[in-house]
Amino acid sequence: MAGHGTDRHPHGADRLCEAGERVYSRAVRRGHVPRADAEAVPCLVELALLHPDPDDMGRLVPTPPLEVMTRLLRSVDEEVDASRARVGLAVAAVERYAGLGGGPVQPPAESTAIRVLDGLQRIHAAMDEATEACVTEVLAVQPGGIRREDELREGLHRALELSRRGVRMRDLYTHVARHGQGLHSYMELMGDAAEARTLDEVVERLIVFDRAVAFIPANADRTMALEIRHPALVEYLVTVFERFWRLAIPLTSPLPSTGIEGITHRERSIAALLAEGHQDAVIAERLGISVRTCRAHIARLSETLGAVSRTQLGVRIAQAGLDGPPRAGTEERPVPVTPPPPAPLPESPTGR
Repeated sequence: MAGHGTDRHPHGADRLCEAGERVYSRAVRRGHVPRADAEAVPCLVELALLHPDPDDMGRLVPTPPLEVMTRLLRSVDEEVDASRARVGLAVAAVERYAGLGGGPVQPPAESTAIRVLDGLQRIHAAMDEATEACVTEVLAVQPGGIRREDELREGLHRALELSRRGVRMRDLYTHVARHGQGLHSYMELMGDAAEARTLDEVVERLIVFDRAVAFIPANADRTMALEIRHPALVEYLVTVFERFWRLAIPLTSPLPSTGIEGITHRERSIAALLAEGHQDAVIAERLGISVRTCRAHIARLSETLGAVSRTQLGVRIAQAGLDGPPRAGTEERPVPVTPPPPAPLPESPTGR
């Protein structure tokens, strides 16, 4: 009977079933209940909330609520003590296992493979630390357009310190950066210690020291960065840099001809991105120019190719072979040109 009742009332004294709470409350109010009333809720006897009345075996008297509470609190204390004991055993086991190696426990390599640097102060401190430790090479990708003087001054002290130690530096910029005198002055100041090349567009900012530690942005405004020391990740980033470097044009060399008369190198880059379906704002960001400048180039490109709409411009770009990178050794392709429109190509509301 008792076992059957336990199955029907699987709970403790801290949370009685509805029937048990009803009978126990009645027993507390009256001071006793008939034994028959408790037969439907054997949990009360099993949990010692009701016990036989020594003066009348046909009745059950309740355990006082204060005593029940004390019993429950004692049970909780015992559980806490047991948990503390288990924690102590676990700590002792860890210390014992750690001592098997005969030395201090070393953290796993992954724990320092990637570190998040939150805030410019932490970023600059980590960069200074990497600069001091660098002994052979620095690889850098600098996206955007013309380099501002403050940007160049920000890293100048690190670059001069590296130069004094004989460290070689290679920097990748966009072609637009060529039009800023500050970059040319900076490279002259660095002399043979630094070399710069340019591309139509580059990846997001990247700096690698001694092919051992790399820094990349962790958010859009570059107030957070990732410090990467995992060898496989660093090697991957170096491979990306080297492939861009082979495609880039030295800053000291002129940009090659686009192969089509009247179309500049920048306009060819814009044409290729238009052919991919990018909006003006995206093209401007990737090439490091303003949206206004980008749209002026698109209008001039449309005029040169004789296009009177964006749709027709896309067709003319494909006909002229401007929908991809220029192929070395190919001759200029003829472009069917119609008379230019009387006014520059108007922009659509979406910028396309």
